[in-house]
Amino acid sequence: MRRAFNQLGAWFYRVMPGLGQRWAKRFQVQTVEAHIPWAAVRGTLAQQRISLITTGGVHLRSDSAFDMHDPHGDPSFRLIPASAKPNDLMITHDYYDHRDADQDVNIVLPISHFQQLAAQGTIQHLGPCYSFMGHITDEHIDTLIKQTAPTVARNLRAAGITAAVLTPA
Repeated sequence: MRRAFNQLGAWFYRVMPGLGQRWAKRFQVQTVEAHIPWAAVRGTLAQQRISLITTGGVHLRSDSAFDMHDPHGDPSFRLIPASAKPNDLMITHDYYDHRDADQDVNIVLPISHFQQLAAQGTIQHLGPCYSFMGHITDEHIDTLIKQTAPTVARNLRAAGITAAVLTPA
């Protein structure tokens, strides 16, 4: 039932944007006060080891889907190998209309394009990619900030990633 409600909300946004926006106003956005660390990119683009990070709910078809039954979202992540092909991937996310991205996942995770950039030498390397579900509320925000995000940051550092491209859905 919850999943049908979520999908109805996404439908409102697509078909009746004004009504969908009114519906969305009933949800309070929780503001998080946090220092966001920033590091300038060093070196040329050709020296960068890049990872893609999306909030589009993308994952390998062989992975477990994001939890669409928890009304507060799913604060976990899915690891996507840099070698993944678009046909290896799918989207599990009820909070946005991803019909176009279902046809071409590069809309929310431009993995094919970055694979080409690496093959051409435009970037040094495409590293592992990470996907989150972009609808996180209440107690899951704390989990995301204190557990999930630091784990991904440690993984990126261990993989020698020098830059990340963030693609919201």
